[in-house]
Order: sequence, then C-alpha cells, then structure tokens
Amino acid sequence: MSYVVESGASAARRARRRRALITLGVVALMLFFAFWYAYSYFQTSNTKPRAVPTQTCTSTSAVRTPAQVTVNVYNATDRAGLAARTASDVRKRGFRVSAVSNDPLQKKIAAAAEVRYGATGAPSAKLVLALVKGSKGVKDSRTDSSVDLVLGNTFTALTPPPKTTPAAAAPSPTGC
Repeated sequence: MSYVVESGASAARRARRRRALITLGVVALMLFFAFWYAYSYFQTSNTKPRAVPTQTCTSTSAVRTPAQVTVNVYNATDRAGLAARTASDVRKRGFRVSAVSNDPLQKKIAAAAEVRYGATGAPSAKLVLALVKGSKGVKDSRTDSSVDLVLGNTFTALTPPPKTTPAAAAPSPTGC
C-alpha cells in the first residue's frame, strides 16, 4: 500500500487561495466605499444652490447727509480762532458741530486738514473730506460715528459748496 501525501499540500494551497480571496474581497469593498463616498460628495456639491449675482439697490436712507454727521473741529495751528471760524462755516453747510477746540492730540498737521474717524464713521468721513481740498483721512479706534476735522498749517478755507439741485443730489439707482 502506498500512501499519497498530497492531502497536506492541498490543504495549504486551499488556505492560500482563501486568504487571497478574502484580501481581494476586502480591497474591492474598500474601493467600492471610496468611490461611493466620492460620488456622494460630488452629488451634494452639484445640488447646492449656486450664488446668482443680483443687483443690490441702496435706499436713500443709506446715503449720509450733512445733517446726520457730527463733526468736531480742532485747530492744530498757531492761528487763534481758526477752529471757531471754520466751525461756523461747517454749521452753515448743514453739519452738526459738537466740539470746537485745539487739537487734543497736539499733532503737527502738514496737510490742509486731517479727518479722523472710526469704523462706523467712514461714510460720514467722506462728506467731511470733501469740505477741505487736500485733506487726509485717518482711521482711528473710536467706536462712535463722529468725525474730527483737524485744521493744518496749509488750511485757508473750506471748498465752495456744490451747486446741485435736490434731484441731482440723490440720484436713484436704476432697476430698483
């Protein structure tokens, strides 16, 4: 009788095949889930609403008028009474004048004027910057919307008031 020892080799071969099939199955499952995740991510990014550019209309209440602006007029020169005379002219233009004094920061202003304002006073500062030709805007850390008009050494007078009609002063945006 002769015994064949083949049965031991077959068991080892079957175990290797089983391990290979399990490994391939795990890799195939991982690839399936990777593609499924990528596809779902792609689908959700396509179904999100896209931002459509729209025309925004600004209402006339967003436009600042001189009556809504509080101005502090300061003198940074050696000329006595300059801030008081200028504050009177600023009031005649329709601005509200709060303080009239020498510059509290005691800075030397080389420009005609320096307009100091905070983050909320930026729209008001644009109106005040138009009062003095050659003025320079300086943003500071104040929290209110007041604006400081600090007169410098080269200041002579305010710019002439604009000659506009009420209809031309506040044009309405088209398409609103």
